[in-house]
Amino acid sequence: MKLVLTQEVPGLGSAGDIVEVADGYGRNYLVPRKFAIVATRGIERQIEQIRRARAAREVRDLSHAQEIAAQLKGLDVILRSRAGKEGRLFGSVTAADVTEAVSAVGGPTLDKRRVHLSAPIKTLGTHKVSVHLHPEVTAELTIKVAPA
Repeated sequence: MKLVLTQEVPGLGSAGDIVEVADGYGRNYLVPRKFAIVATRGIERQIEQIRRARAAREVRDLSHAQEIAAQLKGLDVILRSRAGKEGRLFGSVTAADVTEAVSAVGGPTLDKRRVHLSAPIKTLGTHKVSVHLHPEVTAELTIKVAPA
């Protein structure tokens, strides 16, 4: 099934790209969630319009992403979680927990889908988290997990 992406889909492409996907993936996931539209013959004009809007947004987003990365560098994020005697957490720290902690200390509002944990955080201590703000800008954030 040929589709035109209307917004960025991780692992597939960005807005304005024409992609070939399995029928079920397109029909049951991408189209109903408005991530893509079916590619037809008269779609070229819409593709050009989507690409122009993306290009204008990327210039603005690049400088904005660099500002957010600078803000994240200066943050001291402490996340409190319940833990056992050996320092092992009851559960794990998720991307949503990280975004809430960043907002709680006065940092910028982040999308949890942009926060990437290299491995599940299940212990107390200091951990590195990467935040993909833009295709060209990735910020490293250090969070400290402390007992509650």
